[in-house]
Amino acid sequence: MRKFSVLAASLLIVACSPASEPETSMHPQMEVDPYSFNENYREYLATLSSDEFEGRAPASKGEELTVAFIENKFRNWGLKPYDGEANSYRQEVPLVKMTPYSVSEMNFSDSDLGAFSYKQDMMAWSPRVQEEVSLEGSEMVFAGYGIVAPEFGWDDYQGLDVEGKTVVVLVNDPGYDSGDEEVFNGRAMTYYGRWTYKFEEAARQGAAGIIVIHETGPAGYGWGVIAGGSPVRFDLARDNKNMDRTQIEGWITQEAADKLFARVGSSYEEMREQAQQPDFAPVALNTAMSITVKSDFEYLSSPNLIGFIEGSERPEEHIIYMAHWDHLGMNPITSDDQIYNGAQDNASGTAGVMALAEFFASQPQPERSVVFVLVTAEERGLLGSNWYANNPMLPLSKAVAGINMDVLNVYGPMKDMVVVGYGNSELEEYLARYVEQQDRYVAPEPTPEAGSFYRSDHFNLAKRGVPMLYAKGGNDHVEFGVEYGKEKRAEYVQVAYHKPADEYDPEWDLRGVQQDLWLYYWIGNELANSEAWPNWYEGNEFRAIRDATAEERQ
Repeated sequence: MRKFSVLAASLLIVACSPASEPETSMHPQMEVDPYSFNENYREYLATLSSDEFEGRAPASKGEELTVAFIENKFRNWGLKPYDGEANSYRQEVPLVKMTPYSVSEMNFSDSDLGAFSYKQDMMAWSPRVQEEVSLEGSEMVFAGYGIVAPEFGWDDYQGLDVEGKTVVVLVNDPGYDSGDEEVFNGRAMTYYGRWTYKFEEAARQGAAGIIVIHETGPAGYGWGVIAGGSPVRFDLARDNKNMDRTQIEGWITQEAADKLFARVGSSYEEMREQAQQPDFAPVALNTAMSITVKSDFEYLSSPNLIGFIEGSERPEEHIIYMAHWDHLGMNPITSDDQIYNGAQDNASGTAGVMALAEFFASQPQPERSVVFVLVTAEERGLLGSNWYANNPMLPLSKAVAGINMDVLNVYGPMKDMVVVGYGNSELEEYLARYVEQQDRYVAPEPTPEAGSFYRSDHFNLAKRGVPMLYAKGGNDHVEFGVEYGKEKRAEYVQVAYHKPADEYDPEWDLRGVQQDLWLYYWIGNELANSEAWPNWYEGNEFRAIRDATAEERQ
């Protein structure tokens, strides 16, 4: 088995400042097997994704087994617990389960429009924790992409008073639709293209409701994904019962949007073209919308699991390793396989964080702290990481960087390391140097327009300025080439993703995971033993937030 020198990686000569050209620290290993980072990884993966763990749903028997398994390992490795007084690794996350049992048609003051039917023409819900929410006679206005982005010189709400109104907005952002690399990030989706951002911005603007127009290309998925899934939603249980959110959130089909725009002598395509112009002005749709949603609620609690190694010199400064331990649980109704084992998604990433924690615990104490965060309720809307970002163990202004692991590579060694959200931060420079030592190369994600960077847990920390790296082995298989890798990825999405077929296979070639674990370790270890503060690149939407915390790091 080929070996390479870690010492060589440690002696790279660095020019310029750490912010632009990071230093490389010495590693204790002189030579390593590139395919053997932690021999226990397979055991952790197989255990977490076993039938016994019942799909690891929050607030279930599967949760109890998962939490006990991880806590026991953290304790055996000597990690410091999140709650030192209680000697507990648990950070409880309060959740509320919202089940709409009645959603009316979407009716309009203009009777010529008819009514939009639930699931067929529209999907709607209320984010507020209220048994009944009725929006009556809410004036509708087309607000372009629903974006306020000062760094891109864009404000779709400029001069618009939306108090009591329902805004209708396009999915994704102007860069995607224009195809112009000078507009936002071109085809690569920005944070502003995510529908979650649009919901948040509409609430900040004071709107009563927000409706996003679905289109398969810029959304990244078909209408069936929106209308075909369970209407049950989860959220953090907040004291204000989400009364700061809009009353109604939802989607309409492109065909439904055409009906709305025909009301003002236009069409979806014409409005979409108009919204791409820098001088776009909101358009009143000359109709008012009414809808009623009735829901049941159940309050739950599920823990994030947090252990850490305290830094010897600057303990508040820290590096974060993150993955979500939860999956979808069980479907007791079906007579077929009832367990959503979630082997790749995300027992693979959870096992990766565990393997890193075990390895770090066997090494000399780092200068900065290293924090291992396994979050809950990712599958319910990134809720565990959201709670942690709002209630961090250590100040996020002192978070040097983070690495997120979600669906790791189980198909063997790869030549490429794919960066999701490529071009975002200086952490890519650290990755590129270590990838080179493995005779590999860094590759951008193949579909940046899908906005995958904004769909995993690291995003909640990124929104608070913490540079986050989300990278994993790609498609260019060392032995079988690119087409083999693409075929395996496509097969997973089609056959196993969010399905009972996502099960552990003892024949999986885990050499690729072992490759990547070395990279995650080297980057974290270097940062944990340096004084570097990586940043987002200029022009990134999170750069200003990071810069604003600079004084707190002094």
